[in-house]
Amino acid sequence: MKLKLIFTVVFAYTAMSLFAQSSSYKQSIGVRLGSGYYDAAAAAYKTFITQPGALEFDLGIRPYSRHANDWVNVSFSGVYQHHFDIKPVEGLKWFIGGGVVVSNSFSDNKDRRGFNLGLFPTGGADYKFAKIPLSVSADIRPTINVTEAYDYYDRVYPNFGVSARYTF
Repeated sequence: MKLKLIFTVVFAYTAMSLFAQSSSYKQSIGVRLGSGYYDAAAAAYKTFITQPGALEFDLGIRPYSRHANDWVNVSFSGVYQHHFDIKPVEGLKWFIGGGVVVSNSFSDNKDRRGFNLGLFPTGGADYKFAKIPLSVSADIRPTINVTEAYDYYDRVYPNFGVSARYTF
């Protein structure tokens, strides 16, 4: 009887420990909506490689239709973010970092296709809810295009984004 009780207590403690949520997280997956020329919506994955340092990867798409021409831009970006606590609010952090984006425009019109490579600094804020496995963030990524695909504006384009991610 004692053995069953000990086993039950150990099992319950282990189960609660595995599913407990805290104000920080190790990984997250979700969506990023952006104002960038290369992506309007992206699947987003973020993983912390150290306590303050995280890598974020986004696979995005942005369809266009202008006059009689249609094209779709597909992009992949990778960014390093270094996080800092905002002490008065548990779970709120600000971050800075930098990254790279590669994208390609697809179209039946050869003048509307092309490869693009851009670099960007980034900054923003990330909030992890304490009681639910959700984080939200907002950021800015002013992208400097190293190579210029069709219709990119002056090689520099601001990109504001908001994200919602399931944390685990």
